[in-house]
Amino acid sequence: MDKNSIIGLVLMGLLLFGFTFFQNKQYQKQQAYQAQLDSIAAVERFRADSAAAAQALRDTSRSLSGGSASLTNRSLSGVEGSVAPIYKDSLLEAAHSAEGEIITLSNDKFEVAFTTKGAQPYSALIKDYKTYGGDQLYLFKPGASHLGVQVYAGEMVNTSDFNFTVAQKTDTSVVMRLPFAGGGFIEQKYSIREGEYMVRNALSFVGMENVIPKNVFSVDLDYLMTIPRLEKGYKNESQYSKLDWYFSGEKKPADIGRARSASKRVDNKISWFAFQQQFFSAIFRASKEYTSAEFDIKFSPEDDPDRNLMTCQARMRVDFQPGQKETVIPFEYYFGPNHYKTLKSYDQKYEKIIPLGGNVVGLFTKFVIIPLFDFLHKFISNFGIIILLMTIFIKIVVLPFAFKTYASSAKMQAIKPEIDKLNAKYPKQEDALKKQQAQMDLYKRAGISPMGGCLPMLLQFPILWAMFRFFPASIELRQQPFLWADDLSAYDSFINFGTRIPLLGDHISLFALLMAVSMFFYSKLTTASQPGSDDPQMASMRFMSVWMMPIMMYFICNSLSSGLSYYYLLSNLITMLETWVIKKWFVHPEEIQAKLKATEGKKQPKSKWQQRLEEAQRMQAQMQREQAKKNGRK
Repeated sequence: MDKNSIIGLVLMGLLLFGFTFFQNKQYQKQQAYQAQLDSIAAVERFRADSAAAAQALRDTSRSLSGGSASLTNRSLSGVEGSVAPIYKDSLLEAAHSAEGEIITLSNDKFEVAFTTKGAQPYSALIKDYKTYGGDQLYLFKPGASHLGVQVYAGEMVNTSDFNFTVAQKTDTSVVMRLPFAGGGFIEQKYSIREGEYMVRNALSFVGMENVIPKNVFSVDLDYLMTIPRLEKGYKNESQYSKLDWYFSGEKKPADIGRARSASKRVDNKISWFAFQQQFFSAIFRASKEYTSAEFDIKFSPEDDPDRNLMTCQARMRVDFQPGQKETVIPFEYYFGPNHYKTLKSYDQKYEKIIPLGGNVVGLFTKFVIIPLFDFLHKFISNFGIIILLMTIFIKIVVLPFAFKTYASSAKMQAIKPEIDKLNAKYPKQEDALKKQQAQMDLYKRAGISPMGGCLPMLLQFPILWAMFRFFPASIELRQQPFLWADDLSAYDSFINFGTRIPLLGDHISLFALLMAVSMFFYSKLTTASQPGSDDPQMASMRFMSVWMMPIMMYFICNSLSSGLSYYYLLSNLITMLETWVIKKWFVHPEEIQAKLKATEGKKQPKSKWQQRLEEAQRMQAQMQREQAKKNGRK
């Protein structure tokens, strides 16, 4: 056997050994996982059988009467007492049947109640806030939350099934423990601080190195929470409610929801996740990250008798190091408002759940809108006046850009008689190229750039979109009254129908109606001066601008924030005022007419844009002629 053959056999042996070792490890993990699943199934079957047997005995007992019933009850009690325990561990069995108690921790921001049954949060009352109906604001009501920690310790243990004992209690912390007969205990410690909406949680496994097998490498957690309706309008509240999760290093969290029930499985590490209502959130963070997750969100119908908004569930997994005398897994729970600066103060990207727009819009909102809003609020308490001043400020800032748009519109109105003459001179479709070239020459002589007014208008779109995202998500506007609106973060129901009408809803928002009317008059003002009145395409565009857009915007805004409709109303009114001022004092039609007469018959230099446009028009005309020839041959 030569040298190469020997090397080949050695390498093959090493590969075979490595593959066998890897497969053995995988088999051990699969066996441990299957043991967990089998234990869960066995426990669930046993519980179901025991419950059914006990219920049958109780039903039989109630069907009897008199002395025989008393005798039977005594007999049944003996039979029930002989039912085999659910858990092999005697201390777990005792903790399973014990009753829980409620323990409350409170500071200046919130009040969180915990139940010893499962050592889990029981309710969260947010102070300084009320529901739309004026009741105390519970992010989740008593008993509407579930937290279960599942670990295999010779048998499957779910902490939510057991009553923990209180080992320590202070004004700001509580420690609860679940002991095991085989030694050690599971500990849940919760603590809060003044001035924060944060609950710090330490899940500890102490002295359980001989109870939890060495092949258990993970712990499962099940978070479930039902969040009630807290705001005025169901549609708006549900549209801005969702379930978020965040990957470390990403720019923004992923999410599901927004009024739609959905599920999602994630097999990557997650830093935190959030059950997010429109203005309040429950955020759960693992300091060592969750290794995988399954998310589920289900929205309740609008007519839900319990007035619940949604039920969120997250089934998470975290790494566990077996064989340790003490293993501590730290968590943080945020139960509080979606206030930008409050969330940002925790430096965990929690503020990213607030919908402020994309990169450009988000930057404008974070560094212009929010600071301006906060600055004005320091001196003014009326949010309607704040929105007015903020609108005026934004209009002044963008006026240099908007001026070109308004001036271009005014100049177009000044040369409208000349445009009408060109329309009369070139009425035929085959003369469209000549008419366009004549119009371009007219624009050049009058000093009008056809695209001059478009770019400044495009620059204003991010501001409009930023406001569209900011107002419905701004907790500062929540329950702030102004004029006839009792809540600027919700719609103003000026007229209530008492029944739902398709597309419209059950009300009429006066701010949305006034906004649509102002949009109608502004569009009427701007399109009246536009040339091309005989052009069917222009007529269609005017119809869309004057009629369809205001109607569509009304239906969109009727159920949205009245503060948003109020801002759009102010913006339209100020824009009309600016347009009038520019036409009155900055654009002089007689000067434009004089300029046209002075340049009449003189050849004007063409801009590069005009040259490219004419070249494209000539090519289009040539293609049309060639197509006509082909059709003639056929």
